Amino acid sequence: MAHKKTRRPAAAHRHRTPAPSVAAAPSITDKAVLPLGAMMFAASMGAFAQTPAAQGDEKTLKPVIVKADAEREQEGKNTLRTTTTRIGKGKQELRDIPQSVTVVTEKLMDDRKIDTVKEALKMTSGITFLAAEGGEEDVRLRGFPLNTTGDLFIDGMRDPAFYDRDTFNMDRIEVLRGSASMLFGRGSTGGAVNQVNKQARLLDESQIDLTLGSHQYRRAVADINVKTGEDAALRINAMRTLADNNGAGSSLDKYGFAVDYRWGIGTRDEFEVGYFYLNNSNGMNYGLPWVRPNSSSPVSATTMLPADPKSYWGMASDYNKGTAGYATFMHTHRFSADTELVTKVRKGDFERDQRAGTVRFAPATLQPGGQAVTLATLNPNTVINRGTNLKVQNMENLFAQSDLSSKFEALGFKHEVLTGVDFAWEKKIVRGALSAAQGGVTLTKPTTTYGNTDDGAWVDESLRKLRKTNEFEAISGGIYAQDLIRITDHWKLLGGLRYDAMSGKYDVFGLSNTNVASFSKYEQAIYKWSQRYGVMYQPSDRHSFHLSYATSFNTSGDTYSYSAATVDTPPEKSMNLELGAKIDSADRRMSTRFALFRGVKLNERNTDPLINVAVLSGKRHATGFETDVIGKITPRWEVYGSYTWIWDAEIDKGAEGAEGQGRRPSLIPKHQGTLWSTYQVTEKLRVGAGANGRTKMTPNRNPGWYSDGYVTYDAMAEYEAIPERLTLKANVINLSNKLYADSLYSGHYIPGFGRTYYLTASVKF
Repeated sequence: MAHKKTRRPAAAHRHRTPAPSVAAAPSITDKAVLPLGAMMFAASMGAFAQTPAAQGDEKTLKPVIVKADAEREQEGKNTLRTTTTRIGKGKQELRDIPQSVTVVTEKLMDDRKIDTVKEALKMTSGITFLAAEGGEEDVRLRGFPLNTTGDLFIDGMRDPAFYDRDTFNMDRIEVLRGSASMLFGRGSTGGAVNQVNKQARLLDESQIDLTLGSHQYRRAVADINVKTGEDAALRINAMRTLADNNGAGSSLDKYGFAVDYRWGIGTRDEFEVGYFYLNNSNGMNYGLPWVRPNSSSPVSATTMLPADPKSYWGMASDYNKGTAGYATFMHTHRFSADTELVTKVRKGDFERDQRAGTVRFAPATLQPGGQAVTLATLNPNTVINRGTNLKVQNMENLFAQSDLSSKFEALGFKHEVLTGVDFAWEKKIVRGALSAAQGGVTLTKPTTTYGNTDDGAWVDESLRKLRKTNEFEAISGGIYAQDLIRITDHWKLLGGLRYDAMSGKYDVFGLSNTNVASFSKYEQAIYKWSQRYGVMYQPSDRHSFHLSYATSFNTSGDTYSYSAATVDTPPEKSMNLELGAKIDSADRRMSTRFALFRGVKLNERNTDPLINVAVLSGKRHATGFETDVIGKITPRWEVYGSYTWIWDAEIDKGAEGAEGQGRRPSLIPKHQGTLWSTYQVTEKLRVGAGANGRTKMTPNRNPGWYSDGYVTYDAMAEYEAIPERLTLKANVINLSNKLYADSLYSGHYIPGFGRTYYLTASVKF
């Protein structure tokens, strides 16, 4: 829908030029609202707050230029290609960031029927997933952990809790590759993922999507945007999803909503308040066991269980419930067209209640014929045990940060400065079940057989009494500054430093039927510098070449726990080198990205078996090549592709019990890529097809076996039944019904989606 042009009467208290996309800043003598962020920077950043033009005129500031809101905020809604990002804190052109960035736009997520952040990340190559013991899935990027506790962000603020993230309120997802501690603090070894929430916009536009699919899949998503004033708007997003099976063994039952209100849009002082809530009551396929071809086959021959991806041997009472809720306040103060201060405060509360368990083959003595289970002996009567793995926890956090971005000239050079401060308070409480000896109830889960899937067996999980087992609390803060200096017409230099301080404590409580039987307390304080440097050569507005170096660090408390072995261990340190290029086609319809990279963890944490203390004795590296190709080949033919080749990855130094010196680290395939292409056949009909694939890789701890490589294919057809009002879209996921391992663990794997069908009706009004 076109942006509605309105003009405030001349007597209005704010003056605008006739063009709706340009807002003149008020006189410097006007009262400006300067809340938390401006006060934090008033003393130290005053020199950056004015451009030379402002310094030469004491009465007026340089006009604030603001693009039409619909164009600014919806860059990725109708295209696969975007040119700007805010993952570097301030809004920047992708070509001015000397590190690789991949953006998954809203259109790509809609085209490929992506409902979760995990599935969206699969649209960026070089990412793999660990199916961890607690059920949560850790992300690996360029071969290094991208911890869900520290490297996921929402609108530039940390999103550390474990929950199944949905995309119903996502405008886009940005992936910054390589070390990023200079911007974000601890973690960020492989990179960082920024989830960008939808914002209220200055237009009246709404859409409702209704989807039906395989396994009784039903999903409704509403996106309502209302312009409430000349510079104010309200946006409400809501979602409800139900399914008997998600195509990989888990039922779905979730709902969520998000409210965002902005006012002063495009003016000197812009404000935004929002609230997000997501409730998951999903089932859970904890994973399927690996199986060997026969008793004499080598360990490396261990392979996947031959079963339909939607097969389920868990309990009907298993579940993965959780809630995520956070409120956000944001204020943007524009000192001028080139200088703005963005302040954000967020309070979040998260709960998780997971009752599921491992699926394992029973011992040989309990199997028919007393034989160990292999592919050769596997039969419908093979006995399967069902374990118990609880994850009951809640987390509270409070984040506050202010980021100042400014462009100015000094000492004969043009500067683009980013600087800021941030604060975080985080608290996590974990609860465990009391055993029968402690006054609780130990529930026994019945066995099942290979031929008896989804047998409906059920236990009453509410009988398990819970008590707090441990508690983690941390306070941290950081301050950073970065300067991008244009030294000639074609050369730019970037330098950045950040200083972090963190104090964490971890309390462990022994369980008892009457009181706490034992108590242990661990505390650690961390103070650390991070660096980021780069040089860029930009011979034209279509070409940008860069060389960069950046560092990152990981603390012992990144998983929100300490032990006697880890509490005194200093942070691990990593570095990334990258040589890359960003090139646009002559018609500006296509963008390509290339990068050669090398990541090194310089002092990996290992446990010394003699003293049972974690020491920084390990080292590993990964070297590879990446490329993205995004845009329109012709006005009707659009393409998105992402590919990573990591040809050299090795454990340089290991320790006893680790993965093994000289071996390729786990969860690093040599080749991985994704491709998506659409074609506008007629004015009303658009079709699309794509593929995801990777070569073989080993699970964590590199036990000697691996999952085979795979390629899956997807397809889409979209028909505009009523122009700009009603669109019908059909999706088929995994056309060939390929059986493949999506997330890996040394004892089990989580299968990828089997063949699934979806039909979506989108109504716009």
